[in-house]
Amino acid sequence: MPFIPWVKTTPIHTFFTVVAILILTMIANFKGARITGRISSFTVWGIIIPVAGLSIIGWFWFDPQIFSAAWNPHHIGTSKAISSGISLTLWAFLGIESAGANSDAVENPERNVPLACLFGTGFAAIVYIASTSVIQGIVPNSQLLASDAPFGLVFTVMFNPVVGKVITALAVIACIGSLLGWQFTNAQVSKSAAEMHLFPNIFAKISKDDAPIAGMLIMLAVELVLACMTISPNLLKQFDMLLNLAVFINMVPYVLSMTGLQVMLRKNHVTQSQYYLASIVGTVAVVYSIYGIYACGDQAVFGGCIITMFGYIFYGFIAGRDVEMHRTV
Repeated sequence: MPFIPWVKTTPIHTFFTVVAILILTMIANFKGARITGRISSFTVWGIIIPVAGLSIIGWFWFDPQIFSAAWNPHHIGTSKAISSGISLTLWAFLGIESAGANSDAVENPERNVPLACLFGTGFAAIVYIASTSVIQGIVPNSQLLASDAPFGLVFTVMFNPVVGKVITALAVIACIGSLLGWQFTNAQVSKSAAEMHLFPNIFAKISKDDAPIAGMLIMLAVELVLACMTISPNLLKQFDMLLNLAVFINMVPYVLSMTGLQVMLRKNHVTQSQYYLASIVGTVAVVYSIYGIYACGDQAVFGGCIITMFGYIFYGFIAGRDVEMHRTV
């Protein structure tokens, strides 16, 4: 964190800071969806204001020469550039399924969930492209690379250091709010899986505030283990490791979901034109997801495969329990 230099002095300091933030955001989720929603609706402005604002007013400070110098400075080939950027792109849009995962906590989910996915993804894509383009035309690439808070830096260049610090503070608040929402989403997904008898029943237990606290605590333990596994003297390296691992783990269910599309189409007796259109889109999505897995790198694929294998072992116990339940019935 730019405001607390102590955090970056040693990997241990970074680890303890991560642990503290994870615990605090987890506790905030104990009061259920209503409190989480209120906090997230406030913290989200910490990213909307600087990013959307930069996308609009930043063009007045835009310098084409700075942008040209930042365009492929290492002269990387097209295919390699796409491969190196695909994991970041997938990471940026991993939240597309959050609205669906939290449908139990949404009013009128049949209408609001699809709208949230479509409009949220479209808005994010426009803002991502605009903000990253304009920021590379204001601040030289070397300065962005050395900065812990690039948006704070660009607002410092545009205005003054005070404005830059305010923007950095807003970004920190937004990141904490995003973590809060993701922890709630993970707990809700585990709760839904437990209700479908895919996870142990403990994940389905809820408090008086309708919060799956037991599942949250289990998720917190997993998060702490991952934090230990990825301790690195370099924060950027640690982030890259977690990013690629997260993308790989998410791509596995994406591929499995898309391969089940044919069954869904035939069961619903869709028209021939709908069948062909959905099949083409699904095939492209599967190929893209597999390429995304390849682009994550060998370390992420290796670590992700180990985690996936443990998942299959876990599923074996659940499947065995289901067989026993059916015998009893």
